[in-house]
Amino acid sequence: MDTNVILEIVLTIVAAYLIGSIPTGYIVVKLFTGQDIRKIGSGSTGATNVKRIMGKKWFFIVMFLDALKGALPVFLAYYFSKNFQDIGLLPVLAAIFVILGHSKSIFLNFTGGKSVASGVGTIIALDWQAGLIIAVVWAAVTWVSRYVSLGSIVALALSPLIMWFLNAPIAYILYTVIAAVYVIYLHRENIQRLMNGTENKVR
Repeated sequence: MDTNVILEIVLTIVAAYLIGSIPTGYIVVKLFTGQDIRKIGSGSTGATNVKRIMGKKWFFIVMFLDALKGALPVFLAYYFSKNFQDIGLLPVLAAIFVILGHSKSIFLNFTGGKSVASGVGTIIALDWQAGLIIAVVWAAVTWVSRYVSLGSIVALALSPLIMWFLNAPIAYILYTVIAAVYVIYLHRENIQRLMNGTENKVR
């Protein structure tokens, strides 16, 4: 394989992981309250745990920032890559390592959030129509059930079907399968609480 191709892949992976590792929720809570979000509530650095500490406004702010964080490396990989444009490999690699960085941040000793907002951000960057549909599904299920975790699980579980329905490239469909499995795995404790009826409701 050409050296430039290898370099492009490595730079994409490293940049995406580092951007994904920026601990948005941790920074916001630390900056405004001085607390370590990992020691509060679920211990996650995601928007849902931020809401427990700082309220609804910051829930949406952190969610937006995490989605933006997820989308940015995918956009950059798409527009600046010189190879693999026909199969979408680099944007997909960027997407995978963004959500990995968010959940296993190198800046927080490999702890983090559950990659829902950042995952949706990557999907919006890959296919904005699919991303918006998934966001609507998340909002609808969360509103009706009052469980953020259930909305996240259902939305991500449906994402491969939504990508397929929209005739997305096979690489994008495979990515949503990987993202769905990973995010659902990160929600395994939430799933157990949902089954036990002990999961926290959003309102």
